[in-house]
Order: sequence, then C-alpha cells, then structure tokens
Amino acid sequence: MKIAVLSVQGAFIEHEKMLSLLGAESFEIRQKRDLEQEFDGLILPGGESTVMGKLLKELDLFDTLQKKIKEGLPVLGTCAGLILLAEKLSNDENVYFGTLPVTVRRNAYGRQLGSFYAEEEVKGVGKIPMAFIRAPFVESVGKDTEIIATVEGNIVGVKYHNQMGISFHPEVTDCTKIHEYFLKICQDYS
Repeated sequence: MKIAVLSVQGAFIEHEKMLSLLGAESFEIRQKRDLEQEFDGLILPGGESTVMGKLLKELDLFDTLQKKIKEGLPVLGTCAGLILLAEKLSNDENVYFGTLPVTVRRNAYGRQLGSFYAEEEVKGVGKIPMAFIRAPFVESVGKDTEIIATVEGNIVGVKYHNQMGISFHPEVTDCTKIHEYFLKICQDYS
C-alpha cells in the first residue's frame, strides 16, 4: 500500500508518521514528476487551503490530481483538504477540486482562538479524539454523500464513494483509527 501525501504546505509530515506507524508506505507530492509513480491513495492535509490551491496550479499538479480523484483514486481531505475537495464554499468564491458534493464553510469556528478538542463517534470508525484548528464544517451534502460525523449538530465528516472529508486533524492525536479506515478504503478500491 502506497499513499501519496500532498506536501506543498500544511501538516503533511504528521500524516506520513501516522501511515508509517500503520506500516503503509508514503511519499510526498511536491512537484509534477512525483505523480509519475503508482499510488493507492491520496491525503490532502490541513493547512492553508488558499495557498495550497494556488501552489497546486503553479506546480502543475492540479489537473492530474483532479483527474485521478474523479477516476476513483481514494482521497482523504482533512481540514483544508476538505475545503480543496468541496464542490462549493459558502463564504468564499473559490472552488478547487470540486469533486466532493458538499457545501463547506471555511473557518466556521472562528480563528485560532476558536480551536477546540472533542471526542465523538465516526461512522465505521468508532469514538475518536478530534482536534479542530481553525476548522471548517459542512453546511450541506449532495446526493449520495454520507454524513459520518457530527459535533454539536455540525457536520464534520463525510464520505462520497472514494472521497472522505473531515473538518478535524486526526494526525495531531495519538489515535490511528481514521488512517486505518482510509487505508481500508484504499484497499477496497485497488
């Protein structure tokens, strides 16, 4: 199992450490030639979605990754990664990959001071710790999009075919359950 981690900005190293703990091979996507190798899944980490979106285009990674996601490559988007996948942002005109049929609100909980921690159930995963850092949430979901997690009435986790988007940062906790679940999705799709 080989997982690509978008590594142009954000919390990519923490995801790589989680994958390593689970015995999965990972590599960093930083430039176009990194996409020449075969891989079973993609992680879009948390960070600054606007910066990531800009770099995806400047580094000529955008079209290839969007095509792979549309063709069924399993992808996990955490926080900013969820924003990159979203079909629509309610408080921003930008749309990035636009492959996940959801409407997302950026910085829904406010700025850095609005960061918090919760322990809630994720469908198919169980109860896990969730770290929210300047997090978005999902305002609405489209057809066939499954809600897999909510916190205080807000949608913080969704799954749509090969795509999983979450508002929180599983990579900054000691819990590997989200990454285990994602690896299973990758296995099922390969």
